[in-house]
Amino acid sequence: MSKNPILKLAGETVIYGFTTIFAKVLNFLFLPLYTYMLTTDSFGVLTEFLAYIAVLQVVLTLGLETGCFRYANKTEQPDKVFSNALTTIGLVTALAFIFFTLCSNNISSALGYGGFKNIIVYSAAILAIDAFIAVPFARLRFFHKPVRFVTFKSIKILCETAFNLLLFLCAPAYIATHPDTFLLNFISATPDFTYPLFAILLSAVVSLLIMLPDIFNIKFRFTPRLWKQMMLFSLPIMIAGLPGIMNDFADRFLFRFFSPEGNIWRSDLGIFQAGVKVATIMTLFIQMFRYAAEPFFFAKEKERDSKELYAKVMSFFTAFGVLIILGVLFYLDIIQYIVGRDFRAGMSILPVMLLAYLILGMNFNVSMWYKLSGKSKYAIVITTAGLTVTLLVNMIFMPRFSYHAAAWAHLASYAAMLGISIMLGNKHYPIPYKWGKILSYIAIGAVLYFATMALPQMSIALKYTVRTVTILVYIYIVLRMEKFSPLALSRNAPKNKKKPKI
Repeated sequence: MSKNPILKLAGETVIYGFTTIFAKVLNFLFLPLYTYMLTTDSFGVLTEFLAYIAVLQVVLTLGLETGCFRYANKTEQPDKVFSNALTTIGLVTALAFIFFTLCSNNISSALGYGGFKNIIVYSAAILAIDAFIAVPFARLRFFHKPVRFVTFKSIKILCETAFNLLLFLCAPAYIATHPDTFLLNFISATPDFTYPLFAILLSAVVSLLIMLPDIFNIKFRFTPRLWKQMMLFSLPIMIAGLPGIMNDFADRFLFRFFSPEGNIWRSDLGIFQAGVKVATIMTLFIQMFRYAAEPFFFAKEKERDSKELYAKVMSFFTAFGVLIILGVLFYLDIIQYIVGRDFRAGMSILPVMLLAYLILGMNFNVSMWYKLSGKSKYAIVITTAGLTVTLLVNMIFMPRFSYHAAAWAHLASYAAMLGISIMLGNKHYPIPYKWGKILSYIAIGAVLYFATMALPQMSIALKYTVRTVTILVYIYIVLRMEKFSPLALSRNAPKNKKKPKI
């Protein structure tokens, strides 16, 4: 009997999810490290530069990760696809690194960080390395080698952790006793934003070195005709991804211009980022799901009942996302201690940000229609609309409400994108999502949350007992609505045993 596709997707999600969960768990360890040892101002500077890196990485990868999955499934020699992608990204990243390095002095001065040109070089090197190794990592995903993928990602994560701990816990004392040390060429004498950026750079170099065997396994063959097809498909994905990633990070740039009068914008940004970091427990689920789901959706595209399968995946995704929201909010008064005292005001944005990220994950599911149908040009319309909402809400309300406006802008933007994507998807690539059931999960979660929070004061033990029981009640309701059991899944699985070409 063929393995049920839902269970296979779940299995790969768990494996890919290990490294994502591992990274996010360690990021939670970085969060107290950063928020207890850095000022809100310094953490704001770090946040700004990580936003630059995130946005520019979308540009440098040129949408070729998704392009690789599409065209590698259409040829009997998939390494031709990965070779084209690696050659293209390698050339682009090399030119970008040279440009930013030569202009580092001018760029740092223009941003108000004169004397810190090294952080421009660090950011450029991180960008170049991460974009370049994205192709061999995509190749591992395509050939269903999640264990190797996880191993390499875990090494990078562990290295970043080790470098952070060494720099924050050991470097200041060493520098104090060795004032002429060479380390002062790379970091400041006391902990600031240069520490985490330098740690990320060192871990990126390690990641590049361990990936070299996989890089050399890709036989470098440039195929002009295939390259043209890949670029025509991938560049719209990149162009669409740019307003998409800008949508996620535009508020980090807007704090510089629209923070309330009298506020220190870098400090507001640091507090906001602390709240966002705690909310990323939802994005870690979305990311690990995406790693497994994207190649899964393409592989199942031509199978019978594939659309029904996509709809079922959406229902399970939403149900689990609501469970994560309940878990975080019910235990928030414990979770808040992961950040330093000066940053805890940012916890007030968590309910809004968690719901926003759930809608973002739902949008990833729905937006597969334009990737599967080859109508990637519509992604530009959707993401541009979302970016427009983000900019308007922030520019109108941030001068008064600071980071609370930024949180609500995320929610409004992702909701607008989801609505537009649903409408266009129904026209061009209809998928029978069970919206009644999906909205029911959200409504049930909301009712259980507000009912529980409205209960009178009680002892700590009783409070957490009630909240834990409420979560179990939600799980029970979902299982009953889905009539979930392994046997039921097996019976409902598509019967087509045809395997996709590799």
